Amino acid sequence: MATAGVSPAAGRLAGRLSAVLHLDEPPSRIALALAVGVFISCTPFYGLQTLLSLGVATLFRLNRAATIAGTWLNLPWFAPFVYGLALHIGGLIVPDPQGIDAAAIAGLLRTSTSLSWANVAQLLRDVSLALLIGTTVVGIVAGFVTFAVVFVLLRRRHARSMIEP
Repeated sequence: MATAGVSPAAGRLAGRLSAVLHLDEPPSRIALALAVGVFISCTPFYGLQTLLSLGVATLFRLNRAATIAGTWLNLPWFAPFVYGLALHIGGLIVPDPQGIDAAAIAGLLRTSTSLSWANVAQLLRDVSLALLIGTTVVGIVAGFVTFAVVFVLLRRRHARSMIEP
C-alpha cells in the first residue's frame, strides 16, 4: 500500500529496505552488506549486478538480502547520473588519447542516424577504461557513505530499543 505522493515502486523499495534494516544481524554486518551492494550497483555491469551481488554476498558470507537491496538502490532513473559522473571522473583520471569527451558523446548520440554498430563498438572501446575507473571511484565513495549512514542509523535504532521496554 503506497502512501500519498509516493509511487508504488518507491513504496515497495522503501518496504524492502525497511525489512533489510530490521534483520537480526549486527549493524556493522548489515551496513557492510548494503555498502557492498551499493558499490556493485555503480559498476558498469548493468544487467548482471543482481547476480554479481548474490555471488559476492555468498563468497564473503554477507547477508544476501541486504547486498541485493543495496544493489537495487541504483534505480534506472539514477543510472544516467551515476554513469555520467563516473565517466567524467574516469576521464579526469585516465586522459583519453582520442580526445573523446562528454560533448562529443552527446553529439554522437543526438545524431543517431549516423550511429552504427561500428561507431558504438568504437565508442565503448574508447570510454571503457575511463568508465571502469570512474565507476570504481563512485562506487567506493557511495559504498563508504552508505556504510556510515546505515551503521549510524542502525546503532541509534539498537540503542533506542535497549532503552524502551
